[in-house]
Amino acid sequence: MTYDRFKDQVPNENIWIVSNELYDGLINEQLPELSSDNILLEPSKRNTAPCVAYAAYKIRKQDEHAIMAVLPSDHVIFKEDSFREIVNAAANQADDEKLITIGIKPHRPETGYGYIQFEESSELDLKKVKTFTEKPELTLAQKFFDSGDFLWNAGIFVWSVNAIITAFEKHQPELAELFLDCQSAYFTDKEQKQITKAYSQSKNISIDYAIMEKSDHVFVILGDFGWSDLGSWNALHEIKDKDKNNNVLEADTLLYNADDNYIISKSKNKRLVVAHELSGYLIADFDDVLLICKKEDSGVFRDFVNDVKLDKSEELI
Repeated sequence: MTYDRFKDQVPNENIWIVSNELYDGLINEQLPELSSDNILLEPSKRNTAPCVAYAAYKIRKQDEHAIMAVLPSDHVIFKEDSFREIVNAAANQADDEKLITIGIKPHRPETGYGYIQFEESSELDLKKVKTFTEKPELTLAQKFFDSGDFLWNAGIFVWSVNAIITAFEKHQPELAELFLDCQSAYFTDKEQKQITKAYSQSKNISIDYAIMEKSDHVFVILGDFGWSDLGSWNALHEIKDKDKNNNVLEADTLLYNADDNYIISKSKNKRLVVAHELSGYLIADFDDVLLICKKEDSGVFRDFVNDVKLDKSEELI
């Protein structure tokens, strides 16, 4: 779907996929029209900063004046024409300095997104970012939401290859050096070996922490195109069909005075889920895990995952 949104505006040679090497077959199956040169395979998980650096350095070798739009593939976009207009507007204003992010007006105190405060003095559609705070704790997220002065960072970025590479050289010089050292290998049969070496030395860090929180050249453009990144159970709850009490039910249930819940069961035993006086909860029932918690704070799920890896079995993830 992410590819389809721009395939009529952007030629295939200018569409790049960055993903883990585990998904090479799946990518080729879904997007057979793309050249293997345009599918960048990561040998290990290192979050989004290394993947953006990899793409930027490789694209710059082909076109030193290129403008990049970084589009995560797990986002739902309901108003696709409006989305394309916003991305094109950002691309038209990209230069060798600006790092442009798309901001979304928040409708809840979500802890899984970055928050953007922009300078009120700006009358242009593209506004200078005053502060950029990545994934705050719930108390701070609530303050941001209540103030009305902050936008969500959608994780959708537009910039020139020169602007983002300059930012890497200033704020992440070690990462910049790793992918610059691969310069001679890009578009050759030596590329994957060099990238494997680079990733083995790369830090695990998001583009938000690595660059966006540190740069003085971040700008935001407001987007209103029906967006969700599906990054939390709350986000999934928003786009799913609900009953009259705002419950998403993907299980056999009996509910008593229960509202705003997400109840899902994938257990082979097909258990009946009975809930009483429950509001705003996630109940996720699988063969080997039963998860019951408030669905509002996506940050707590990171703790769950880390603790399961440390104390239980990674297979349970």
